[in-house]
Amino acid sequence: MKKSPDNGYEAVSSGLKKRILIVEDQFIEAHDLQLILEKANYEVTGIARSVEQALDQIQIEKPDLVILDIMLKGSRNGIELAHYLKEKYIGFIFISANSSKGILDQAKTTHPYGFIVKPFRDQDVLTTLEIAFFRQQYSLESQLMQQFQLQKEITEIINSNVKKDDALLAFAKIIQTFIPFDYLETGFVTTTHYDNLGIIRKNIDLYQIVDSKKLSQITDLSLKEIDETYKKSKIDKEAIIYSEESLINNLQEAPIKALITHNFRIKSYLIFPISIAAIQSYHFTFYSRNLNVYSQESLKLLKALEHTFSQFIAKIYSTQETSLPLQKKEIKKEKPETTAVGFEGIIGNSSQMISVFNYIRKVAPSDTSVLVLGESGTGKEKIAQSIHALSDRKEKPLVIINCGAIPENLAESLLFGHEKGAFTGAVDRRIGKFELADGGTVFLDEIGEMSLELQVKLLRVLQEREIERVGGTSSLKIDVRIIAATNKNLEEEVAAGRFRMDLYYRLHVFPIIVPSLKKRKEDIPDLANHFIKVYSEKMGRKAPNLSDFALQQIMNYNWPGNIRELEHVMQRAILLTEGNTIKEIELSTSSKMHPEQVSEPFSIKTILENERDYILYILKKCNGKISGAGGAAEILDIHPSTLNSKIKKLEIKKEIS
Repeated sequence: MKKSPDNGYEAVSSGLKKRILIVEDQFIEAHDLQLILEKANYEVTGIARSVEQALDQIQIEKPDLVILDIMLKGSRNGIELAHYLKEKYIGFIFISANSSKGILDQAKTTHPYGFIVKPFRDQDVLTTLEIAFFRQQYSLESQLMQQFQLQKEITEIINSNVKKDDALLAFAKIIQTFIPFDYLETGFVTTTHYDNLGIIRKNIDLYQIVDSKKLSQITDLSLKEIDETYKKSKIDKEAIIYSEESLINNLQEAPIKALITHNFRIKSYLIFPISIAAIQSYHFTFYSRNLNVYSQESLKLLKALEHTFSQFIAKIYSTQETSLPLQKKEIKKEKPETTAVGFEGIIGNSSQMISVFNYIRKVAPSDTSVLVLGESGTGKEKIAQSIHALSDRKEKPLVIINCGAIPENLAESLLFGHEKGAFTGAVDRRIGKFELADGGTVFLDEIGEMSLELQVKLLRVLQEREIERVGGTSSLKIDVRIIAATNKNLEEEVAAGRFRMDLYYRLHVFPIIVPSLKKRKEDIPDLANHFIKVYSEKMGRKAPNLSDFALQQIMNYNWPGNIRELEHVMQRAILLTEGNTIKEIELSTSSKMHPEQVSEPFSIKTILENERDYILYILKKCNGKISGAGGAAEILDIHPSTLNSKIKKLEIKKEIS
């Protein structure tokens, strides 16, 4: 996009106009949009009034991007069309008027490249389009890079002399970054007995093979009973994702899946069958303990690499007696690890943190901008350090800038440098932070605190990849990767006019949400022991043990200050402990605001039990109200008749009456 003399923007793409389809059922608004776009030198391929018309035009015209209204006449809305566009890798921008929060939240799940709020100005439309094409370019580059990286690493296994089990462990570790799982089931489809191998993820880098005998021990069923369960199960012949309602239905048709689901606390799974030599079928089933982990993007990535997977399977089943190279054997370590290479200083094996590690590994090799989101004290700077350490820029500097601590009058000089004599007191040339980071990474901590004036200057750096020293006469090209972090809700800041929308979308290319400590409580014992060890060594004393009572105290506390607060509490506990055991933890006065929760023994529940508990909880919150405004059906986002049938099926009625 470049400036034009008429309106400030002109659409250019390698000499070709960008082609845009407008999906809007209001004639005046659609016509206004068309005039704005054509004046800026975009080509409007047409105006569709409904989802059906849009689908027809997309097939014929092949637009580069679609601008679509969320609410359209007819039975189908813009959100439904957005899911189709996402599958086809066609970028889209939503137009929204006074949609409810529920509708907007649904729209966000489709990951649009931008929003335009009615009534819109020319500038709003053109700025949003510029950002959209920028994000689309990065998205496509990222997808291709993921595919190339995965293919390269699997090919390395194929070209090595590996045993089947070790090759599958190496494969599991590689695929985890792109298709996350807690349990991976692999094997040929047979009609006589269950012969699949499972791979369970124990922590960040530790994986373990689960064969039929091991599965028999875990499920407390005989091999014969497992075989019978398998023979009763439906076999999927096409790639498919099961989650929520579809998962519950599939468990009845495929009891072997129910067996794995219930024993490993699974909430969603993806089945990917591959034809081998046109006569055999080999299945990969990725199981996750989280909902909605798998998407059409997951299936597309797997399908793009189907030939590589076939080569991998053929190789490992033909070379089962060869040995694994020494460096690959590290995958079989039985000693639990809390960190892995590139994640030094980050403690955690909870499912939430493992998801964060997966995101870091996925984005680190690229130059994509990353926005790290999370509460204060969750360790966002550690995430930035890990991304840098795992990137090709690791030999170059990581420059950390606290945006909330930059003096307004020195901000430009600090970030971009100044020439001698540029202002009073500038007795020497100064190299700015961005120039110091050339070839490396700039981490902008607390980006939400940056002034609007400085945001404009940062936006130019992101767009032009160049800086200009204060008092300088020429621009300097720089090569830096941007990682930003904030504990603020930037969408609210944009709405309030405190943060630029165009800067937000340029930074929000790849967001990583760091969970609060209260959402990853299983990591608290490891974190506490880590801080005990660190501060005991600093004090030159033997590390004390943590009593059961003290451990229960820190497990029940809600940690509003997150890891930073836990670190300070453990440091204080060591100072106050004279013996070899920390008997009690002295928590801050803020603990009064977070009363201790009653500790209940851990139990594994089925999908139906979890669904029943959740529906019951919502119904009690709504005082038993099912339909209408504020009713349970509205909160659960399902039809009242569907909720009534679930209440009857799960025998909930007697508990709310």
